Amino acid sequence: MAIRSFFLFILFFSSSLSPVFSLYEDQVGLMDWHQQYIGKVKQAVFSSQRAGRKRVVVSTEENVIASLDLRHGEIFWRHLLGADDVIDGIDIGLGKYVITLSSGGSILRSWNLPDGQMVWESSLQGPKHSKSFLLVPTNLKFDKDNVLVVFSNGRLHAISCIDGEVLWKKDFEAESFEVQQVIQPPGSDLIYVVGFAASYQFEMYQINAKNGELLKHESASFSSGFSGEVSLVSTETVVALDSTGSILLTISFQDGKISSQQTPISNLVEDSLGPAVIIPSSVSGIFAIKTDAVTVFIRVIGEGKLEVVEKTTHEIAVSDALSISEDQQAFALIQHASSEIHLTVKLAHDWDGNLLKESVKMDWQRGLVHKVFINNYIRTDRSYGFRVLIVMEDHSLLLLQQGEIVWSREDGLASIIDVTTSELPVERNGVSVAKVEHNLFEWLKGHMLKLKGTLMLASPEDMAAIQSMRLKSSEKSKMTRDHNGFRKLLIVLTRAGKLFALHTGDGRIVWSHLLRSLHKSEACQSPIGLNLYQWQVPHHHAMDENPSVLVVSRCGPSSDTPGVLSFVDTYTGKELSSLSLDHAVVQVIPLPYTDSTEQRLHLLINADKHAHLYPKTSEALSIFKREFLNIYWYSVEDQNGIIKGHALKCKCTGEVADEFCFDTRDLWSVVFPSESEKIVATVTRKLNEVVHTQAKVVADQDVMYKYISRNLLFVATVAPKGSGEIGSVTPEESWLVAYLIDTVTGRILHRVTHHGSQGPVHAVFSENWVVYHYFNLRAHRYEMSVIEIYDQSRADNKDVWKLVLGKHNLTSPISLFSRPEVITKSQSYFFTHSLKAIAVTSTAKGITSKQLLLGTIGDQVLALDKRFLDPRRTVNPTQAEKEEGIIPLTDSLPIIPQSYVTHALRVEGLRGIITVPAKLESTTLVFAHGVDLFFTQLAPSRTYDSLTEDFSYALLLITIVALVAAIFVTWRLSERKELQEKWR
Repeated sequence: MAIRSFFLFILFFSSSLSPVFSLYEDQVGLMDWHQQYIGKVKQAVFSSQRAGRKRVVVSTEENVIASLDLRHGEIFWRHLLGADDVIDGIDIGLGKYVITLSSGGSILRSWNLPDGQMVWESSLQGPKHSKSFLLVPTNLKFDKDNVLVVFSNGRLHAISCIDGEVLWKKDFEAESFEVQQVIQPPGSDLIYVVGFAASYQFEMYQINAKNGELLKHESASFSSGFSGEVSLVSTETVVALDSTGSILLTISFQDGKISSQQTPISNLVEDSLGPAVIIPSSVSGIFAIKTDAVTVFIRVIGEGKLEVVEKTTHEIAVSDALSISEDQQAFALIQHASSEIHLTVKLAHDWDGNLLKESVKMDWQRGLVHKVFINNYIRTDRSYGFRVLIVMEDHSLLLLQQGEIVWSREDGLASIIDVTTSELPVERNGVSVAKVEHNLFEWLKGHMLKLKGTLMLASPEDMAAIQSMRLKSSEKSKMTRDHNGFRKLLIVLTRAGKLFALHTGDGRIVWSHLLRSLHKSEACQSPIGLNLYQWQVPHHHAMDENPSVLVVSRCGPSSDTPGVLSFVDTYTGKELSSLSLDHAVVQVIPLPYTDSTEQRLHLLINADKHAHLYPKTSEALSIFKREFLNIYWYSVEDQNGIIKGHALKCKCTGEVADEFCFDTRDLWSVVFPSESEKIVATVTRKLNEVVHTQAKVVADQDVMYKYISRNLLFVATVAPKGSGEIGSVTPEESWLVAYLIDTVTGRILHRVTHHGSQGPVHAVFSENWVVYHYFNLRAHRYEMSVIEIYDQSRADNKDVWKLVLGKHNLTSPISLFSRPEVITKSQSYFFTHSLKAIAVTSTAKGITSKQLLLGTIGDQVLALDKRFLDPRRTVNPTQAEKEEGIIPLTDSLPIIPQSYVTHALRVEGLRGIITVPAKLESTTLVFAHGVDLFFTQLAPSRTYDSLTEDFSYALLLITIVALVAAIFVTWRLSERKELQEKWR
């Protein structure tokens, strides 16, 4: 009986310790996190519904339409439109439909406001390309049907708000006519279309809103021409600037007759230098112009007379007009002043009176206010209150109300352009691995809940409690390094020029910094961030030096504009220093050398093909000179179809002479004929990739040696006709060619042609193999091909004793200038999905099996074992090949639902996948970014070198104690039974 109880006890505890290899509901969020964003807001419309939850509908630069909760800023719903379907305008119709105009004014859609479901879609075509305008009049009805007015593609449309039917349309076919405003006066059945023709003539069309009939057409010539934006100051008056920006034109078309008045800017702004610019707004009777550092607000008084009401030197932002009653309009004005912003709400007809005046403290790291949107509400005392939505320079979104920031969203993270990682600080007082339980009751309760979860007896409330306990007890969010290397900082650079440090444990923002070097200035008019590089990674000085990153940017979109370098501490986010360069930055080459402070050497190549060494120190220069002859790099000219190899020549001569500047020389070039091939993809190995072994043991104990070279480049070219959309050419007109090129000698090591195929091409290079994805026109399916390259010369001598004695050819030096004896193995497979990105897992020692991470068109990340892309797969593998792990050949690659790294989540607008090795060899860290962010840990060969994070050490200790007690009890019972038998 005792022995039976003992075995039942063992079975009970072993069931609670059984390993689990799948992801259960209570494990979500322990090793991964997902964050949703929308991007920089372009337009915002507040919902006017009195019942239900208050919301604001926005469109963004990331092509997102979203409905946000006004109380907390959370996303109710959102839709990401295609890259070619740019949103031109949004509005709310009938109080329950979100109306969007997109794709250059070609597509009009209606969405249900509460849940975001699409109600209808209309395609709008026209005779020519033009600006697009969307109007949702509140009082324009035909037969009890509210009407939308859309101008797009040179045509004016009246469209039913209920079903999207086009009621009438009117063409404006004049080639030189450029529409500037479409106006529908309240309470009128007229529509005015005004614009410029031939850049010097003002055109006005008066249209009957009920049937589209042209009622009147007037034009007036202005010899000085027009430039810039046109501002609407009333339903029948606009203001514009002449082509020089020095004369303000007030144009009225009252009763269909055009009259104008010209006012020199110098009459309004004294000592104005340079051309003026109109600040767009829709406030009745008031507009603003900006000259140099002065912003002037001007009121239009009857018959075109102008009156300056205020001048300011502060940076300002103005909202559109908000109707608060039948005859009153309000607007918001924001001015910057050091660490505060001043918010003022004024009536359009009363500049001196303020409906609201508040000051709000603002973090300077957010930059300037770029856009303002205003909304009103009724207070309990029946007075008007106002809430203001502002878009900042760093693309963040904030709601201001009653002098406070109600909520904020860091939507700059939706536009990440580069990512790198940084280790966390070392815990100086020692790492504590012991967990002290504060309360015995809580300890017992926690283990009972875990036991119920293991036995699947837990209720939903219990599952929530388990999840909360695990997140609370987890060490993943500490700000120090862990021995497994799971805790790191993700340093990301956004399009706004802001750096963020994200903790890999829970995704929180540790610090953020809007780089001063990326602020607009006289010397740098249009700063653009380019890339991030590891600058200083202390290993020997980890206790007294902080790591830092290098941010490379330039002062304009052109590659020949001057560059800017910024050096940022990754622990604090402090910008250590910045350099405004006197040369451009076309290419950055991180060198595999560091100085005594562990700063990494970099070469910056400018537009004149001069190489500049950084850091500019004597020590770095001496290290560089020792390796002068071993430095090679390549450049790719996509447009010209040329790939060139370069090396250093000598110190710079002439005006750019500098001891840190070097002339370069061209070593080789590969020219692809423009009539037959166009470069569409190039990829090389990661600089920090670790290869565990060069030898690969194949069937029958034979050995193949991987051709491992950091100088190997994969290039994909397609026929010029095949570089367009999929299906735009026939299979006979398109082909794809893949190359493997040595970038030191320019030697083409392998070339393969895929007839009847076209791009886009996505590729990844790892160790000695490359995998690339493309479209097969003949099969009407996507394909993935793999090429593996092996060094045949290293496999000639297999004498083990020579290897031990150092006389084997594996130990002999390798020169890329001697022609290598290589062989390649390749294979192609069909694949179901189109891809947006492709990456490969990376581990600390390179021992763990590789997995391909595929960013699918559905914005998910799929993990595919590299064994499925083994070129040695056959239909009937031998027994030896089966033992090696070779999978039988099939024509298609499998898609296993459980292999989706993102589970049921979507990384909207997926753009890139980054993999980072952890210290634990079995585990790799994966970061996917787009409009959303997603992070997780992967174990391609399972966690063979560690216990799971939620492993119960206390339960193991109890089990051991129970086993010892059971053994002692069993031994005592056995002794007693034996003694009784002897007495018999």
